[in-house]
Amino acid sequence: MFGSSRRDDDRRDGGRGMEPLDAYSAVVTRVAATLTPSVASLRVRTRGGVGAGSAVVFTDDGFLLTSAHVLEGHSAGRRGGGPGSAAGSGSAVGVAQFADGTEREFDVVGADPLSDLAVLRARGSTPRAAVLGDAANLQVGQLVVAVGNPLGLTGSVTAGVVSALGRSLPTRAGTAARVIDEVIQTDAALNPGNSGGALATSDARVIGVNTAVAGIGLGLAVPVNATTRRILAALMRDGRVRRAYLGVAGMRVPLPPAVARLTGQQHGVRLAEVIVGGAAGVAGLFTGDLVLSLAGAPIVTPGDLQRLLTQETIGRPVELTVWRRGALVDVVVVPRELVTT
Repeated sequence: MFGSSRRDDDRRDGGRGMEPLDAYSAVVTRVAATLTPSVASLRVRTRGGVGAGSAVVFTDDGFLLTSAHVLEGHSAGRRGGGPGSAAGSGSAVGVAQFADGTEREFDVVGADPLSDLAVLRARGSTPRAAVLGDAANLQVGQLVVAVGNPLGLTGSVTAGVVSALGRSLPTRAGTAARVIDEVIQTDAALNPGNSGGALATSDARVIGVNTAVAGIGLGLAVPVNATTRRILAALMRDGRVRRAYLGVAGMRVPLPPAVARLTGQQHGVRLAEVIVGGAAGVAGLFTGDLVLSLAGAPIVTPGDLQRLLTQETIGRPVELTVWRRGALVDVVVVPRELVTT
C-alpha cells in the first residue's frame, strides 16, 4: 500500500518524488546558510543602558550596515575612521556577536537618521561580507528571507514574500523631517532586535535593511538601491550625509488638463507651505505654486524633490519651473544645507 501511494505521488509531481515544500525549504536553507555568518547581534551602550539590534557585514574589511535608530542615544568615545583608517581609539559603542560566537567591539563611522541607515566598523576581523543586491528589481509576491537577532536570539531566520513596494516611512532628526521612499513591505516575521538585519532574495543578496514592525505580518525594510549606496559611501567617507534644503512642504496633485498637455506629465507638487526666510521664500516661491520641474527634471511627487536636492546642489543656483496663476514661471533658487541638529 505504501509503495503504491509513493508511486502515485511521484507521478503527480513529475517523478521527482519531491514533497511540496522541499523546493521552498531548500531556498530558505541556502539563504540562511549563506547570510547567517554575516549578520551580527548588536549590544549598544546607551546613556539609558544597553540597546539591541542587528547588523550586516558588507565589506571584507569590517564595515557593518545597520539601522540608525538602533544606535539612538549611544555613548562612546571617538568615531571610527573611513576606509583604510584605524578604528576609534576611545571606548567602543558596543559589541557585535556573530553566529559562530565571535565577538567584536565596534565604533560608529556615521549615522543618518533621515534614511535610518548607519555604518559601523568592527575592531578586528569579521566573517565574510554579504553581497548587496538592488531592490529596484523586486516584484510583489517575490520570496524574501529575513536574517537577524529578534529579542537577542542570534541567527534567527524567517521567510515570507514582498507584500508591497513603494511604501513611505517618515523619519526625523532634530527639527528636520523626511520621508524614506520605496520602502519594502514584507510579511516575513520581524520582531524587536531585527532592526538593522538583512532582508534578502532567494540568491542571498541583501536588498533591504529591516527597520520597523508596523503590525503582525507587516514589516518594513529600507531598500538597498542606488540611493542607499550613495548614502553608505557618504557615511564611510564623511561620517554624515549632506542634503540640500529649500524650506517647502508640498503634496502630489493632478495637473490641470492644459498643463498636462503642455508638459507631458500628469502630476506635480503643490506647495502647501513656504518657510519665511528659507531658500524657496527668498527666491520668490509662494504657497499655492505648482512645481513642475527642477533643473529640467520632472517633479511628480515630493520624493522627487528630495532625490534631486543632493549635496551637489547646496549653494548652487537651480531653476524651478512652477505653474502660477495660469502661466509657467521659472524661479532660480539656491538650496541651503539641511541642518539636522
